[in-house]
Amino acid sequence: MQLSEDALTNHEVTICLNGGAVLGPFNATWSKEDSGDVRALSREFDEYLKGENQARFKYHLHDTYTNAVHTLILRFENVTAIYDHVKLRDQNNKQ
Repeated sequence: MQLSEDALTNHEVTICLNGGAVLGPFNATWSKEDSGDVRALSREFDEYLKGENQARFKYHLHDTYTNAVHTLILRFENVTAIYDHVKLRDQNNKQ
């Protein structure tokens, strides 16, 4: 399935920390109109794993299910994994 660039995606983000602790899962939604930081979190962690320095520590995840915003402040050196489960919106069934 291929989605347009402005398609809504619903994410469920779980963050694993050194020592086995887990944060989440957090529901977060991304669209061109209301982007939040859910995609930036994954992209910037990936860059960190490739040797880039972490330049940002605070991320806002917009949860449209509960009409809330989750604010995460993370130091990537303490993160072992980020699991981003993406639920794609069906283009034929716009709910």
